[in-house]
Amino acid sequence: MTFVVRAEKVSKNFRLHSERHRSFKDKLLRPGQGVATDFTALTDVSFEIASGETVGILGRNGSGKSTLLKCICGVLRPTSGQVLVRGTLAGLLELGAGFQPELSGRDNVYLSASMLGMSTKSVDAIFDEIVGFAELEQFIDTPVKFYSSGMYVRLGFSVAVSVEPEILVVDEVLAVGDERFQAKCMDRIRQFQRDGRTILLVSHNADQVRTLCDRTLVLDRSQLAFDGPAADGVRVFRERLMGTTSVVGDDGPPRSAGTIDAVSTPSGRFVATTGEKWEMSVAVTAHQAIEGHFVMELHNDRGELMVRSDWEVAPVSLSPGAHVIHVDAPSMSLLDGAYQVSVGIVSDLGSQAVIWREQAAVLEVTYRGRGSGLIQLAPRVRVS
Repeated sequence: MTFVVRAEKVSKNFRLHSERHRSFKDKLLRPGQGVATDFTALTDVSFEIASGETVGILGRNGSGKSTLLKCICGVLRPTSGQVLVRGTLAGLLELGAGFQPELSGRDNVYLSASMLGMSTKSVDAIFDEIVGFAELEQFIDTPVKFYSSGMYVRLGFSVAVSVEPEILVVDEVLAVGDERFQAKCMDRIRQFQRDGRTILLVSHNADQVRTLCDRTLVLDRSQLAFDGPAADGVRVFRERLMGTTSVVGDDGPPRSAGTIDAVSTPSGRFVATTGEKWEMSVAVTAHQAIEGHFVMELHNDRGELMVRSDWEVAPVSLSPGAHVIHVDAPSMSLLDGAYQVSVGIVSDLGSQAVIWREQAAVLEVTYRGRGSGLIQLAPRVRVS
């Protein structure tokens, strides 16, 4: 397949000013004033994206994800290297990007669509569809400076997808919309996939990337740390990058708070029967003292999250060294199928993985009758 996006050794540097001259006179009188440091957002990033691929981009805050998208969309020019794009591209990079605050929503629709290469006549034909998708009929003639963040996102996304670009680039802005509108956006993205269009998606929702994307790019400290299948990319992201780290030296690699060394069952086989008790042991090595909560996730073969254990009922406290976490699920709630087991320890608020192991085992579940499964496990946990 031919590429539609190619990045060749792309690097991007910024100059950060902590003090600036306030005027030309100030610069003449105080020539030494002004402190600036160089910041590298991207370092020699190279990859190709084929036509029809859906590619997710993962990374911690400050890893260079948004900078990379801006280079692809032409908003920023790389300091070195080049980005080649084949085909029409529509980008939704940040909240209200390209909107003129003093203009109405109607005027901004025509302005944004024209910047994406559409004629006024073409916009006339799909204007009602754009406004209907954004659900802004009542406010379309109101200046967008009075719009809420959710209204900005709805209008911007609606314009971007209605021009039917060959390449759609979407940053994390979708997280601002409400749950129902996010579902509409996901339906439209899936329709784009069925139409064979190319999609680049930045998201902090690893499960969303695993479900939607064919492939994942993982950025870490301005560099491309992984390029491969989506499920493997999520594993790398969670295991290597999401954990609590302690930096060794200014330039040293981050060190994980610990590792999941092995998972096992009393029988030695990962099998379970619906409605019956199921047990598992997780061997953990803590590199430092850890206070958190144990979490287990089960995904189906399509990468969709089926169940996640309730982290609030499973607190763990680990001192540095080796431990075994015993997991006791009184009743297996899933029906027949093979499920990928991921395990780890999250922070006290459940918002960050401290230690994580993706796809630690495959669990085979059998069911003797008919019925429906539950959506949550509630294992009891103890540490020995």
